[in-house]
Amino acid sequence: MKRLFTAALLSLCCAFALQPAAWACTGIRLTSQDGGVVYGRTMEWGTFDLNSRITIVPRGHEFTAATPAGSGMRWTARYGIVGLDMMESDSLADAMNEKGLAVGMFYHPGFARYPDLDPARLPQTITSMDLPGYVLGSFASVEEARAGLASVRVVGATDKASGVRVEGHWMVTDASGKCLVVEFTGGEMKLFDNPLGVITNAPTFDWHLTNLRNYLNLSPVALPDKKIDDLDFAPLGGGSGMIGLPGDNTPPSRFVRAVAWTSTARKTPTPSETVYEFFRILDNFNIPQGAAEGHAGQASAQGMRSSTIWTTGWDLTGRVLYYHTQHNRRVRRLDINRIDFARDPQTLRHRPLDTVKSQDYQDLDLR
Repeated sequence: MKRLFTAALLSLCCAFALQPAAWACTGIRLTSQDGGVVYGRTMEWGTFDLNSRITIVPRGHEFTAATPAGSGMRWTARYGIVGLDMMESDSLADAMNEKGLAVGMFYHPGFARYPDLDPARLPQTITSMDLPGYVLGSFASVEEARAGLASVRVVGATDKASGVRVEGHWMVTDASGKCLVVEFTGGEMKLFDNPLGVITNAPTFDWHLTNLRNYLNLSPVALPDKKIDDLDFAPLGGGSGMIGLPGDNTPPSRFVRAVAWTSTARKTPTPSETVYEFFRILDNFNIPQGAAEGHAGQASAQGMRSSTIWTTGWDLTGRVLYYHTQHNRRVRRLDINRIDFARDPQTLRHRPLDTVKSQDYQDLDLR
């Protein structure tokens, strides 16, 4: 039994050691007092620029899953989609449809294990890269997505542009605030309700929930003064209730921090004010270039200014995208209600996240 425990522990440690720290995305969900829901995330990929674009998928667009064995499942988008792609490949990393359903893909290296590819079941098969497009094009709510995912077979895939194996898990959130985590381990799909509205990376979601028990002492309330013998001790300053909050960039530590900051966030009356609080929280997870670049020998980070490439905030209630990037911290806004999703169903439209890759400034004249 001792040998089995040691082997399992070593396996877990190796899995953590082999995953580049640049895969350090963090996703959260906040709810305003009037019922508005905001979901979003950071995108960390410190080894090279993902060259993400805003992608508009029209209603009626015909999808075909490209499996390793050839064309797989075909489906037609019932709903228009706006998302951020990766490597200009139309593979959506983070997106929302016109009904306010959002899907974010988060890397799950070392733990994602998909079903084996079965050529006889290609008409029901999509790949890990297709999952956001399938869910957002087909469903309007978390419950619809939960039921619909049971009818498809999801297999692994490799992104042709980067050569990276897409080992992901996903957080699905709708305008009611419901949240679902989709994972594949041991060749099976596993669905977890996610009332916390938080996700990071490895290991599995249920492991992260168990790990939270190690941090039950965390509190926004300052520790009280304490007297020991004839000596009086008081906290050195504000924040003493959060002593023990992990500060490193590993997925378990970021998960704990995300739960701590979202559960103690100030109350916000409307989605627009929630967006402000949303970016304030996610700014805690920015990773500087050079701090977590993974293993030596990976692709060059030339032209990169940060390991956090972009940060999104999706107002699922108002159907608005907010984002800023590594090049320009100014928050930009896209009102999805103004998009014509009926235009040219077979043509995807794209727009770069940064028209100019530089920070714009407001000059003050104090003469």
